[in-house]
This record gives sequence, structure tokens and C-alpha cells, in this order.
Amino acid sequence: MSSNGFNEQRAEAFAERMMGVLNEGAVALMSSIGHRTGLFDTLAQIPPATSAQIAEAAELDERYVREWLDGMVVSQVVTYDPDSEQYALPPEHAAFLTRSAAPDNMAMFAQYIPLLGTVEDKIVDCFYNGGGVPYSEFPRFVEVMAEDSGQTVVAALLDSILPLAPGLTERLQAGIDVLDVGCGSGRALNLMAGAFPNSRFTGYDFLETNIAAARAEAREKGLSNVSFEVLDVAEMPGREQYELITAFDAIHDQAHPARVLENIHRALKPGGVFLMQDIAGSSHVHHNVDLPLAPLLYTVSTMHCMTVSLAQDGEGLGTMWGKEKALEMLADAGFDDVDVHQLEHDFQNYYYVTGK
Repeated sequence: MSSNGFNEQRAEAFAERMMGVLNEGAVALMSSIGHRTGLFDTLAQIPPATSAQIAEAAELDERYVREWLDGMVVSQVVTYDPDSEQYALPPEHAAFLTRSAAPDNMAMFAQYIPLLGTVEDKIVDCFYNGGGVPYSEFPRFVEVMAEDSGQTVVAALLDSILPLAPGLTERLQAGIDVLDVGCGSGRALNLMAGAFPNSRFTGYDFLETNIAAARAEAREKGLSNVSFEVLDVAEMPGREQYELITAFDAIHDQAHPARVLENIHRALKPGGVFLMQDIAGSSHVHHNVDLPLAPLLYTVSTMHCMTVSLAQDGEGLGTMWGKEKALEMLADAGFDDVDVHQLEHDFQNYYYVTGK
């Protein structure tokens, strides 16, 4: 340490860390490309191969494939044999990079990095001038969120998530009215509608593109017991209509989350169940320092969830509102007895189960 209190070792260690940040950020971008082009899936399905063979199998341009492969080699994601000029994806890496590895597919999450980068200029402007960046500036966010939900929620919905509420599966089988708040592209609701034909399902979402996608999937599956409507759930009508209301990763980016929770409580029938999935974390930043993916989650909050709320003159609650704030807001809305669960497959979320 120098006489002025400057710690040279600490400075060197931080500089080394920042070099790593630059490299790992680049790996995230290349991993997103590997996911979107199906290159990770292709590599996992074929034996070691040359760049030309891999490009042919993936139906992609060889020159781009070769440069991507070399980037993955120096990133120690893909292996390379210089004698045979063959590349390979170790099975231990494929277990976290391919669609068949879901819910452990980390390459899917890597898409958030380039996606958020597209709005950086607008976010910087908000730092100077306030306000927010609206949903319309995030054309791929809906697609990526649907894929994210497919890995963490939809895949585990019937076997792991719904059973968190005792007796709920049996009630769905017998036939009840269900509402999904902030339903997105409707994957969860359409899955439930297909699994429980005696129940009736309604989905509300703010975005017309989400509702269009949800309706299209319902038509494709031939579902007659589900309907979707474009609606701001802060203005949600109805009283004591539903025996189950769900909200999957939908509350924290609402413009008026407290009003939404009050509307949910009002719309729930006595004895009904409210099932809310939201990000696992604390409302106090010092408790989140060692939280897996905490830097990513605060970044997503700054560059999406908080800003889309502020763009609607909302509260800007943010992704990392945390369990303490969530329980406080649930109690204020009338939900006094709340059970909080985590599932083995999903370290990133809490599942709140309560009722009326």
C-alpha cells in the first residue's frame, strides 16, 4: 500500500477482474449467437467435425461459423484438434448450453446481454432526464421472456408449481375459473387449459403482440376453454370471480403493482388461491451480494423492468424488489398468510402461495 492509502495489489486485482469482465461479456454475446443459430445444439448432436461440416449440418455460412468456433475455442467452451481441424463441444458443456438441457440452458439467458445493449443509448438519456423506455423499444424481449418462462415455469408447472398449493390440481381437474395476470404469450395458461379441460381460463396482458401470440397458440392447440384479452391489469374489473389467479414474473414491472395486487385480491373468490412467481432475492442490496446472477438481475432491472414501469409514469419497482417488499405489498393488498417456496430446478425465483 502506498503512503497515500492507494492499495496497488487491490488495484491490480480489480484491473484483472475488469479484463475478465470484457472477455466474459464477449463470451455472452457469442453464446447468444450460438443459441439463436442452433450451433450449440448442432455441436452436441454430431461427432467432432470441421467448420465446413458443422456449417453444413447447421445450414449456416461457413466463414461465420469458423470465426464463431474459434472464438469459442479461445473462450474454452469448444475444443479444437489442430491436426484434424475438428471442433467439438464437450458433453459437460453441452449440459448447460443446449435446448435439450433446459432448464439448465445458460445460453438462453445470454440473449439478455445483446438485447439490453440495443437500448443503452435510451437508458443513458433517462439517467440525465428521467422517464423511462417503453415496451415498444424491446422488440425481442417478449420472445426471450417466453423462452425463459418455457424453461423455468412452463416445464415445471404441472408437476412442481401447481402442487405447491394443496388440493389445487384436484380443483383444476374438477373445474374452476382461472385468471393469469400478465400472461405474456400465454404458454403457461394454454398448457393448463389443455391439461384441465373442465376448467375455464382467462389471460390478461398489456401488449397486443403477446395476446396475438397467445391466441394463435390456443387456436393451434384447438383449445376452447381459454380466452385472452388486451388489458392493463391496474384497471382490472371484477369481484370474486376466480378460484385461482396466477402471476408469473409479472408483478415487479407493473406501473402500479400495489393496485394490481389489490385488484387480484378483489377478483379472487373466498377460498381461492393466488400463486405468484417472482425473482428470488432480498429487498436489501447487502443481502444480494452473493446471490447467483445478481449483477445480471440488477442490469435487467435498470435496462428493462424498472424503466418500462417508469415509462408509464409508474412506480419503477424494479426486478429486485425482493421478498421483504413483496410480502409487505401482499399484506397491504389483503394477503396475510403467505407461503414462500423455492424449487430445486429454479434458484432464480420465489413462488408465493396465498389465498383469501
